[in-house]
Amino acid sequence: MRLYSLKMRAEKRTAGREHVSGAEKILREEELPAHMAALLSRALHHAKGRADFVNLKVEAIAPEDVEHLAALPVSTVEVETPAEGRRVVLDALEKLGLENGEAILAKFAETYGMRGAMLLDADTLERLEPDRERGLRATYMDAERAAGIASDGKNHFAEAVVLATKVVHAPHIVAEICVSDDPDYVTGYVAAPSIGYRRITKLKEAGSPDGGRIFLYRGSRDGVADTIRYLETQCVLVRGVPGSPAGNVRPQGMEEMLAAQLAAKKERHLCREMHEIASAQAAHVMVGREEKLLLASNNYLGLIDHVRVKRAAQEAVGRYGCGSGGSRLTTGTLPLHTELEEELATFKGTEAALLFDTGYMANVGILSALGQEGVVFFSDELNHASIIDGCRLSRAKTIVYRHSDMEDLEAKLAACTPCRGVIVSDAVFSMDGDIANLPRILELAQKYHVWSMVDEAHSTGVIGKTGRGICEHFRLQEKPDVLMGTLSKALASEGGYVCGSRLLIDYLKNTARSFIFSTSQSPANLAAASAALRLLQEEPERCARLQENVRVFCAALAENGIQARSETAIVPLVVGEESLAVEIAKELERQGILVSAIRYPTVAKGSARLRVALAATHTEEELKSAAARIASCMKGAC
Repeated sequence: MRLYSLKMRAEKRTAGREHVSGAEKILREEELPAHMAALLSRALHHAKGRADFVNLKVEAIAPEDVEHLAALPVSTVEVETPAEGRRVVLDALEKLGLENGEAILAKFAETYGMRGAMLLDADTLERLEPDRERGLRATYMDAERAAGIASDGKNHFAEAVVLATKVVHAPHIVAEICVSDDPDYVTGYVAAPSIGYRRITKLKEAGSPDGGRIFLYRGSRDGVADTIRYLETQCVLVRGVPGSPAGNVRPQGMEEMLAAQLAAKKERHLCREMHEIASAQAAHVMVGREEKLLLASNNYLGLIDHVRVKRAAQEAVGRYGCGSGGSRLTTGTLPLHTELEEELATFKGTEAALLFDTGYMANVGILSALGQEGVVFFSDELNHASIIDGCRLSRAKTIVYRHSDMEDLEAKLAACTPCRGVIVSDAVFSMDGDIANLPRILELAQKYHVWSMVDEAHSTGVIGKTGRGICEHFRLQEKPDVLMGTLSKALASEGGYVCGSRLLIDYLKNTARSFIFSTSQSPANLAAASAALRLLQEEPERCARLQENVRVFCAALAENGIQARSETAIVPLVVGEESLAVEIAKELERQGILVSAIRYPTVAKGSARLRVALAATHTEEELKSAAARIASCMKGAC
């Protein structure tokens, strides 16, 4: 049976010689006409433009000169960004014993526009192809197949598997890396005998014409000629080539997935770091051996280091020990739990209260318990992650309304009436510091016969004349149906709570899984929170001092050319770019000020900010000085 090699090369010659498309096949004689027509159609209708020079070349091949190879095993690694894809390639090269992966990938810029591939010494990074402008062409190859009707559609995947299979069987080749130069095709691969054909779903941005391939060579220079001869002249038919990656997908390994995602975060300046603070959180803290002004803590009233709070915790440990020993519904309820719940209910003006281990667990537990099938949650788009996750874990339908947009909320309530619904909102929004329109929320809840729930994590101890939170701030006698809060901010301890009717609390005791199945809070945390709550009630001037500090700080920023407004302890300073926020925060730390750089996904992309958190214990002088330095850094970075 006589075989023929069919090659197509297409170029634009109107402005030099720009490569448009290329392909090759090994065919029986009767298949030639159809495939020639198909390749000609591809050349004339390509995403890179219409070719004005097309070359079709046909050569006879002796069947005995053809080498038959099994297709490389195929796996697919799903990634979301080119940065993640790049990390997959680097991990693969490392597994192949190549420690210089970054330097290898940097050579790709030299392949753009080449018709062929770069032949690169994997160790020295010396280029070995004879013609550096043209590159090295791997030719005379195709997939084994039955005769059939030819298509003018390019099967990137099948053709790439064929090419990779031949290349990695060449003498001294340890791997191939490819990024397509087709603007419509963002997938690439890394291939080697030991890892197979590892398809990576994104190695460049859509629309980019940049692409190329690198053949990695390892061996003496005496073997280069054999490698080139095999790649350029050996006829190869590859059996078992799949037509598509479907059914051949290997899920991305855990190590690959984590490494790729972390690398992508670092590239986008979204990787978080921890600050180890070596002292009690106060207006000034020790970071290592250096003292810093802390403008990032939720210790709004400065009670974390208060002598009465610490003494209460010590006495509780002396009496009850360090742990609670069980969940609340088994052996984990202490007199301290009961006393603190009664104190919180009285402080908030509700019938009862219930403690949770954290504020996050409170929201998750409350919402997943209330969110039965048929219930609708109406959630502000900027609600805290714990609210979002609680809605997701429930069986309720969640409708998100525009941030603090009461007209949008009412329109969505009206569209769902009648329903068993709950309007859910932060009281003070943790990243913007603004206050929810609770009076209107309560009006709408009453009008449409739904419940209301407010998260007071950042409002208790912060707003209201005596720090009782959002209801006191708006001078409301009516309360939301569900008042949630935390002990970990103004109350200087750890834990969450919910206040409401006796019916609500009894229901949550029996249905909130994060309450039922968690070991209860430690005696020290409970006693500290009780002591902090009593201090807040005995010394309301702490809250007044905090509110005055907010006015002083915002006024000082304005004097230095930075406009900021807040009625709460949170003052957001939006800078936009993630990298810029990180840069400013690092410079401020070098100047002795700790401020948090808040980035996506905590806030929307492009709205990165410095989140200043003030405390009652900051002095007017240090706030004015800090405002001047912050303004200077922001202006300098911009």
